[in-house]
Amino acid sequence: MVIFQKRVADLTELALGRFVARARHAAGLKGAVNVLLTTSAEMKSLNRRFRGKDKPTDVLSFPAEPGAQKQFGGEIAISTEIAAQNALALGHSPAQEVKILVLHGVLHLRGYDHQCDNGQMARREKQLRAKLHLPLGLIERTAPRRDSRPRLSSGAKPRHARRKHSQ
Repeated sequence: MVIFQKRVADLTELALGRFVARARHAAGLKGAVNVLLTTSAEMKSLNRRFRGKDKPTDVLSFPAEPGAQKQFGGEIAISTEIAAQNALALGHSPAQEVKILVLHGVLHLRGYDHQCDNGQMARREKQLRAKLHLPLGLIERTAPRRDSRPRLSSGAKPRHARRKHSQ
């Protein structure tokens, strides 16, 4: 399911739904994925609630509860405002940027974690980006350069959340 709380130029619910299915299949993620396209204010609220960080972020991933993963892969939330800013800075469309963020989120739902996997997620994201015909990936462009400057002028970095499991 795709929910547009905030529209993206040249991107329909049908087109994004089809891309989500392709990305999910390419990444080997079983189960449906819900995607919410929303505002930076809503992303700030979600980031504060689930990660304890009081600032907006570009993408959050919420994996399915264990045992439900065959039917439901998880949820992804994306700030269309941050996506549009990054797209402008990087010279591609906001629609492409949303797809890059979806792919990144799908990989997190699949269990990858670029913060501690020694580049495994970055390599997989790069492979899938090529397969899905997407521009420069989220991990690649936010990785520090040799001169330690971030690649995005906004300083945006990929972020994800994990839903707390009830015990």
